[in-house]
Amino acid sequence: MKEKNVVVIAGPSGSGETTFTRELTLAYPNFVRAVTATTRPPRTGEKEGVDYYFLSKEEFFEEVQNGNIPEHTYVKSRDAHYGTYLKDLEGKLAKGKTVIVNTDKTGALFYKRKYNATTIFIKPKSLDVLKERIIRRDSNISEREVDLRILQAMQEIVDATGQYDYVVFNTDGEFADTIIDVVDILKREGYTL
Repeated sequence: MKEKNVVVIAGPSGSGETTFTRELTLAYPNFVRAVTATTRPPRTGEKEGVDYYFLSKEEFFEEVQNGNIPEHTYVKSRDAHYGTYLKDLEGKLAKGKTVIVNTDKTGALFYKRKYNATTIFIKPKSLDVLKERIIRRDSNISEREVDLRILQAMQEIVDATGQYDYVVFNTDGEFADTIIDVVDILKREGYTL
């Protein structure tokens, strides 16, 4: 079996996909996170090239035109564009790393087609749990923004059916078991851990 070097871990905002990615990169030094480009402004504490590549809309679409952002999506609830930044991805692959990408279904299809990625969707136990996580993560978030994110999450959960190779439930209090499930999937799919 050919060694795989890109994996997609996706899920709605607050589902835990970022936490899974962080834990995998800590436990397995060969795994690194893809840093994507976005047009949204940085949040407090976020760093350029670590959390995202923060670009103006003009810079973002210039990079799209130049072929450096081959797939991207617009998130209406955040009024922001997000996309694969090839400079980051290809640089990490050239170093022999296994790259974890947190993306939506459009990105997941791109990575599956172009990089033979295994796609994993992290599904929250319930929308109530998801809402609690979103609020806990950003106590200044408006009720309207929470409602928009929940609506977006509902659509992503519906869209996940049949779109991803695996759907894994992230149940509160069972993170360790869930991460073991993800690691088992990666081993089964031929990733070097």
